Amino acid sequence: MIVNTNIPFSYFFNKIKYDILCVLVVTIFLNIITGVFHEKIPIIPITVPAFIGTSISILLSFKINQSYERWWEARKIWGSIVNDSRSLVIQIQSFIPDDKDEFVQKIALRQIAWCYSLGQQLRGLNASENLKEYISFQEQQFIEGHDNKPLALLQCHAQDIKILKNTHKIDTYSHIQLDSTLVRLCDAAGRAERIKSTVFPITYRIFLHFAIYLFLITLSIALLGVKLQYEIILLLSISSVFFLLEKSAIRLQDPFENRQSDTSVTAIARKIEINIKQLIQNPHVPKPLQPETYFLK
Repeated sequence: MIVNTNIPFSYFFNKIKYDILCVLVVTIFLNIITGVFHEKIPIIPITVPAFIGTSISILLSFKINQSYERWWEARKIWGSIVNDSRSLVIQIQSFIPDDKDEFVQKIALRQIAWCYSLGQQLRGLNASENLKEYISFQEQQFIEGHDNKPLALLQCHAQDIKILKNTHKIDTYSHIQLDSTLVRLCDAAGRAERIKSTVFPITYRIFLHFAIYLFLITLSIALLGVKLQYEIILLLSISSVFFLLEKSAIRLQDPFENRQSDTSVTAIARKIEINIKQLIQNPHVPKPLQPETYFLK
């Protein structure tokens, strides 16, 4: 997640450098064509590219709004994960007798592992990496046999809670409460996976790019007679704004792609780890994750 306004110019340039190159080539080509065939090319009033530019602005506004909705939904999902992770540990502490504190410690640390594992899986990384300090070797072996490793960790939660219920360490009401929390965690993971697997319609982007280039062509013809250097500066400036807005929308619409604009799932998981370890009085409490230059992972 981008958290600093001091963003390097290279970040913006790298996003649109190929589009800018295409615009430069198209502009020079059009200038040559209009210069050679200026008598045969019809005069296009400036109102035509102005109308197309307004239409592009509306399309970009819709795309940015829809993309931000997806990004904000992802952030709300992880907000609910924060709440339910804390709730799970507090419930376990209040429901389980003091002589079963090993269950509290085990479930609490496993919940930390679940948060990191889910974030890594959503980003297409190894979902079982760096979990050995939170779960036992047997559980590591167990989740390796599953494609969905966060789901396997929730199953371990459920098995421990089942043991507590069968040994009468928790009553039926407590079991229902804990089960409801697990269901909410599973639901949150499923909603995040839905965002990850649902692709924004690619035809929308194709149509938007077509409209931008149509705008550039009509504007270039409308500016017939303007010197090439001024025309290049104008077209590059306008197209850069359009392409930057479009690229920003693309980054927002995919909040789990391990990019700078992602939802900061690693930082959120670290915050959950801090909260849970303080709840169980674990001495190894890490520091909050700090931004890497201008973004937070």
